[in-house]
Amino acid sequence: MKEAQVRDVFAVITDFLAEDPTDEELLAYKLPEDLQERVSHLLYLNRESELTCEQRHELDDYMRANRMISTLKIRTELRMRGLEA
Repeated sequence: MKEAQVRDVFAVITDFLAEDPTDEELLAYKLPEDLQERVSHLLYLNRESELTCEQRHELDDYMRANRMISTLKIRTELRMRGLEA
């Protein structure tokens, strides 16, 4: 039986960005608690070598989302400091 994904990480991030957050809100952004818990669970399963193929893809999505948000935060910080190229 396929494990139901609580929420799609990219949909959650897109909804946040669609609200046109301020620079400060963007820099303070964290995934909602339920998604943070899901990531922790997937990382645990990964350490135990118990991830299914679907869970591996889901964890990959979280990793890509994390890189995207990190990049947005860095670029925002640079722009705020007047250092963006």
